[in-house]
Parts: sequence; C-alpha cells; structure tokens
Amino acid sequence: MSTRRTTTERLGIHAAEADAPHESRAVPHAGAADLDGFDPAARVPVNKAYKMYVGGAFVRSESGRYFQSRGAGVAGSADPDVVNVPRGSRKDARDAVLAAKNAVDGWAARTAYNRGQILYRLAEVMESRRDELATSLERGGRDAEQAAREVEGAIDRAVYYAGFCDKYQALVASLNPVAGPHFGFSWPEPMGVVAVVAPERPALLGLLSTVLPVIAGGNTCVVVAGSEDPRTAVVWCECLATSDLPGGVVNLLTGQASEMAPHLAKHREVVAMDVWSADADLRAAAEREGSGNVKRVRTHGPDETARMASDAGQGLGFIERFLETKTVWHPVGV
Repeated sequence: MSTRRTTTERLGIHAAEADAPHESRAVPHAGAADLDGFDPAARVPVNKAYKMYVGGAFVRSESGRYFQSRGAGVAGSADPDVVNVPRGSRKDARDAVLAAKNAVDGWAARTAYNRGQILYRLAEVMESRRDELATSLERGGRDAEQAAREVEGAIDRAVYYAGFCDKYQALVASLNPVAGPHFGFSWPEPMGVVAVVAPERPALLGLLSTVLPVIAGGNTCVVVAGSEDPRTAVVWCECLATSDLPGGVVNLLTGQASEMAPHLAKHREVVAMDVWSADADLRAAAEREGSGNVKRVRTHGPDETARMASDAGQGLGFIERFLETKTVWHPVGV
C-alpha cells in the first residue's frame, strides 16, 4: 500500500468529512458579508498607474521615488483623490536626453508635411479623448467649464502648429542681397534636443504651448511637467503614444523642476532650454548653469505665462526661437 498521504490527511481532516456533500458544510449566512460593508459581488475599479513617458514607453523612475498628487473627486473617475506619481531623478533626465538625442535625426529628416500630419493626428486623438482630458483637469482643481474650455484651446493649438509645420520655412528663409557674382541663401534648420520646463498652470494648454512649437520645428524635447497637476500631463502622453509620433521625440518627466532643470541646463547634449516658471531662483539657476556650455536659454515669468491662454501664447516666434539659420553662398556662373 502506498504511504503517500493526501493533502486532506496532512491537514488533519478526515476523508469522510472532506467527501461529504457540499450542502452539509457550514455556509455563512447570506447577509454576513454585508456586516463589514464589503460586497463580494461588487466590481473593483482599476486605478491608473501614473508613469513618465520616455523613449515612447511609460516608465517608472529609476530611483523608485514617488510623490503624492492630490486632487478633487470627480464622478465617474476611478482614480482616488490622492495618487502616487513618479518623482524623476537626474538619472531619469539623462535617460530622457539620450532618448531625445537618438530620435532627433530621424524626426528632423521627416518632411515638414509629414510632421504636420502627425501633429494633426495628435489633435484628432485629443478630440476623441476630450472627456478624459477634461476629467483630469477637474481632478487638478479646474471646474467643469474651465476644464472644457482649456481642452478646446489645447486641441485648437495642436491644429495651429500642425498647419505651421510646412509654412514657417517660407517666412523665415530668405534670398540675401549680395554685392558680387553669387547667391546668398539663408534657411532654418532644427537645433537638436531642447529641454522645456512647462508652466504649472494652465496644466494642459501650457504644456502643449511649450512643447509643440519645439517639435514643429524638427527638434526633439525633454519636458518637465508641472508638479501641481502632473496627472493631466501623463494623460496627454497617452494621446502622444497613439498619434504616430515616433518614440523619443517628446519625453516627459514628472517630479520637481528645481531638481532636474539645473541638471538639464548643464547637459551638453541639450542645445537649448525653455523655462516657464514663477520661481525666480529656478530661472536664474537655469541661466547660470546653461552659460557654462553656451546654451540658448529662454526664461519666462508669471506675466508671460498668464498670456498663454490667449492668441499671444502662439505664433511664429515660438517656433523661430529654437531654429538655427544656415547661410550658403553659391556662384552665379558665367
């Protein structure tokens, strides 16, 4: 006879009791589960795990750090009032710069018409997810009317820069007058990797208004989202992921700008920086650290940020500030 013992025997339960009909076993009273307020038949909602967007993928911080983002409760939203958001580190910033550097040649080599198509596709995706974007803004403290108006403005701004992708060249390029038997041509070219510190408010429109002119000109960017409402920035990155935008063109970090911005200003693969912050010390640090490698640094205070929602927050100048001008001399010939 085999000496192997069954699981039932090892647990000290008689085989006869284990084989008894199901009806003879003790069954809790039907209302017992309701005594502690738990309904076993209720569906458990799936909360969103917020992550940074680097190289076309959603990633956590390499440091494993998080900070808490608090928001208002919104009916129909699965998110709790307080969520954990990755707190990016200097290593995360370097990884984002590497992803942007690897993507810059391919993005700059695309035709201006193709870049415009991709940005227009982004506007289409945002239009289809406008309710989700508005809900995220409401969680961040906006009321329903303000959130709807900001989403509409953000979508319109995406369309605006999509149309500008193949038009700014004619407005910036020139045939230069020269005194000699040759031609002088000047035309714009993208600079490379641009670091952006997005404004705290408006969370969505401010983010688009600083990122889209950079990539419309053929650059790639590393953007540090505002810490007051980082959830909306992550939701917008989900639109980027489904808009045909190549991975690495836009890389979004969440966390403290005061920690990452000075490090980005010192990074030699970052050729320019655009800082939108009410923190005067942060703006000064970006200019100081960027001067060490002759980086083009633009800083903007609260007054300029306040005009972001108007027509003054868009235009050719936002694209032109991150372009290089190449001039070529060519002989006329005999």
